[in-house]
Amino acid sequence: SNARFPDMPGLTASIHKLGLKAGIYSSPGPKTCGGCISSWQHEKQDAERFAEWGFDYLKYDWCSYNQVVSGNYEDKAYAKKPYMVMGEHLRKQKRDIVFSMCQYGMAKVWEWGSEVCGNTWRTTNDIGDSWNSMSTIGFSQAGHEPFVKPGCWNDPDMMIAGWVWGRFTNLSDDEQYTHVTLWSLQAAPLLLGCDLTHVDEFTMNLLGNDEVIEVNQDPLGRMAGRIATRGDTQVWAKPMSDGSMAVGLFNLGDETVPVSITWNELKLTGTQQVRDLWRQKNIGTQADGFSVDIPRHGVMLIRLFPEKQ
Repeated sequence: SNARFPDMPGLTASIHKLGLKAGIYSSPGPKTCGGCISSWQHEKQDAERFAEWGFDYLKYDWCSYNQVVSGNYEDKAYAKKPYMVMGEHLRKQKRDIVFSMCQYGMAKVWEWGSEVCGNTWRTTNDIGDSWNSMSTIGFSQAGHEPFVKPGCWNDPDMMIAGWVWGRFTNLSDDEQYTHVTLWSLQAAPLLLGCDLTHVDEFTMNLLGNDEVIEVNQDPLGRMAGRIATRGDTQVWAKPMSDGSMAVGLFNLGDETVPVSITWNELKLTGTQQVRDLWRQKNIGTQADGFSVDIPRHGVMLIRLFPEKQ
């Protein structure tokens, strides 16, 4: 504990009383990115204390580790070691603690994160609230889907919708819809980066759409894959546990254009019932595929259900 947080057990107890989980932040190096003391050479002690205090989640950020242990960032053994050490100590505790690994995607962490007891792993550098940053990070996740399953998640960084860094995000409304849609399809952790004391009606509706959250939280735990790329458009699809399929139709370009997908491309057969998840309304049945005009940097998120015979 320190002067700002003198009673850690009391803090976690008050958080748990609200029905929430409590998270803490550290680094395998001597200092966190914020300059606080972290876990270098005290991993066992810290893991035991985090459990004793009642924490449910640890974000473990690379930060200063390279100042005490040098190596090649793309060397898997170098990248794995500090997370293997802390991961093993966390798993020995009598408390379930989500292990959130943050090392910015070095050495293709998505391929081995689960081997070091990781539950989530950052796949990229830090996100910013610009279209270029968000779209580059989000659409670069294609190909990572084989490594996602319940308890093992790719983390393309926090959400940058709503009130961030003391102001509303630089993303347009359509860009925010694209952001939340893409992260939801990818079964990514929906870590809100916005100040919840400044949530306006648009942000609340954006982040609180239960049908979109259901796509993210589906118990099958599958990540969407990129099915089609045509010009500035992309289509991503995610199988759902009830046999339906969630599909995102994206326009990365600067002009409104039609975005299309066929049932054959999705490996679906027969007529499909189409539901618009952002508007939460059915839009009828389609025999062979679906096409819609999408505005600049926008998206349509649909869910396909086989037509009942």
